[in-house]
Amino acid sequence: MSAAPNPAYADVIELLATVPDGDESAVEAVQARDALLTKPPGSLGKLEGLVEFLARWQRKPRPTLDNPMVTIFAANHGVTDQGISAFPREVTAQMVANFTNGGAAISRICAMHEINLRVFELALELPTGDITMEAALDDRMCAATIAYGMEAIAGKPDLICLGEMGIGNTTVAAAVFAALYGGTGADWVGRGTGVDDEGLKRKADAVDRALAFHAGALDHPLSVLARVGGREIAAMLGALVAARHQKVPVIVDGFVATAAAAIAHAVNPAAIDHCLFGHVSAEAGHAKALQNIGVEPVLDLGMRLGEGSGAALAAVLVKTALELHTSMATFEEAAVSNKS
Repeated sequence: MSAAPNPAYADVIELLATVPDGDESAVEAVQARDALLTKPPGSLGKLEGLVEFLARWQRKPRPTLDNPMVTIFAANHGVTDQGISAFPREVTAQMVANFTNGGAAISRICAMHEINLRVFELALELPTGDITMEAALDDRMCAATIAYGMEAIAGKPDLICLGEMGIGNTTVAAAVFAALYGGTGADWVGRGTGVDDEGLKRKADAVDRALAFHAGALDHPLSVLARVGGREIAAMLGALVAARHQKVPVIVDGFVATAAAAIAHAVNPAAIDHCLFGHVSAEAGHAKALQNIGVEPVLDLGMRLGEGSGAALAAVLVKTALELHTSMATFEEAAVSNKS
């Protein structure tokens, strides 16, 4: 994948290529405080690393979580005309209303743990092109959707979780992974919202037909995104890129959200260093995708819900880790003898 992409992507490619580094001095400050806390060194295991992650990418020696946020990007997909989902497209808008009304799993997680929730509707009345016979998006619309996703950080979150909603989007995510990493539809599709065996075959066949139809045009990661991706994947890519440039760490949710990170990684592997991957989905191809990217998930709970739910649960762990780091007593404060 080395061909020059459409000029519409010039700004996006520049942002991906010029990502700022993390702050290692902030990490050292966290480690110095950690050494003073009333516990054996390293005894909180990976929780200690989560605080270091925050410090590095917020670039603050005293990281904060005053405004953590889950963003859900919702979109519809023309490929649902191929019978690849157990639910009709109308469910996307219905679930958006459920998020807003507080009835969804992610709504309850966010309410319980004081995490802000924002939902972005992406032209739900206008599904993307059916990827088996046309591009999902033209290049200008894809670039514009990436730019729209960048607006997700306008509320100045200090941590952002990327989630999505869209009937049919596990099919387009599978197509993205197949285009980036090789393999057939059967290698990447899963049951999504719960398709039966025949539905699973239709999903695999739709991915294979999409790859064949777009063969020769999948020569750059952003071309892959436009041809076989979707609006929510493009918007999550934009949010991910903007977050890096605004000192906001990111937690990526499941199979579909990881497709956005995979596009960024394919352009510049360093562009996702500020991302944690909240969990590994039960969706068949997610573990393989994480392996190709070279990352490990925070959680493995057998979930395949989407909505940012796995990322939000990982954020709960990050909040816990930071609370321990900032609020635990030091040996001196607690009058506890330190190591001799």
